[in-house]
Amino acid sequence: MFSIYRRRIDDLSEQEILALAISSEEDDARIYRSYAARLRDDYPDTARVFDGMAAEEDGHRGQLIALHQKRFGEVIPLIRREHVAGYYARRPVWLVENLSLERIREEAQAMEQDAERYYREAAKRVSDAGTRKLLGDLAAAEAGHGHTAERLAAEHLGPDAREAEGRAEKRQFVLTWVQPGLAGLMDGSVSTLAPIFATAFATQDTWTTFLVGLAASVGAGISMGFTEAASDDGALSGRGSPVKRGIASGVMTAVGGLGHALPYLIPHFWTATTVALIVVFIELWAIAWIQNRFMETPFWRATFQVVLGGALVFAAGALIGSG
Repeated sequence: MFSIYRRRIDDLSEQEILALAISSEEDDARIYRSYAARLRDDYPDTARVFDGMAAEEDGHRGQLIALHQKRFGEVIPLIRREHVAGYYARRPVWLVENLSLERIREEAQAMEQDAERYYREAAKRVSDAGTRKLLGDLAAAEAGHGHTAERLAAEHLGPDAREAEGRAEKRQFVLTWVQPGLAGLMDGSVSTLAPIFATAFATQDTWTTFLVGLAASVGAGISMGFTEAASDDGALSGRGSPVKRGIASGVMTAVGGLGHALPYLIPHFWTATTVALIVVFIELWAIAWIQNRFMETPFWRATFQVVLGGALVFAAGALIGSG
């Protein structure tokens, strides 16, 4: 229903075209400053790049306001992006929390391209020579913002700064996603071995074993997820959002347990058990690889720790079930 009440760009007066450009420049400057604030603690050099781009947008806004005052006076009509059908939309700034550093840079580049397109279309719809010239100049400026960003990056982002930011981004990824996810995968893969295989050998009933495995995996996933989220809000440790860490830990715990529970959907007991053991082997090797790849644990030490722990838990479950 809201789209019914939107204006079309062809219906805007020249004053409204300028007013829309002014409000858009104001919004873009705010977005760039929000990016800068979001990145300042972890990526101060990139934050300075976005501060510089916000200053550029402020300059554009000042030019537009000066032209509006000259042509139409002091009162600027209230018209924003959402009031115009087909006008480009900006991603909500709060979504930046879910974007990587490189993705934020890509978003900024897309913003400049959207603005360039608007100025080129707007310039076609005005008759005043001064207004048309300014809109054309701003279109060229937005097109050149890629070069502006490169210039600002060259000023603030030397090789050492880029390398430091890359290390910081990798460390944050490991702390927020890999570490809790790995802890969850280890817990789900190893701790559920005993109840699943104890049930399997005690009952030799694949459906009962599957239900026990499903309950153990889902229950462990919920428990690990809430425990991780509640244990540390990330403010002092720098480990990132507790929600993200809770999701990583909870989901990977459930996945680790379900991996060797799902084979028991196979009705033949020994076939299901054989497949489950193969899955366990793959899970343990995957854990060892992740430890080596992201946590820099020597591969053979990681393998020995994981395989030994898994073997002991499996043996405990099998012995209890057989007894």
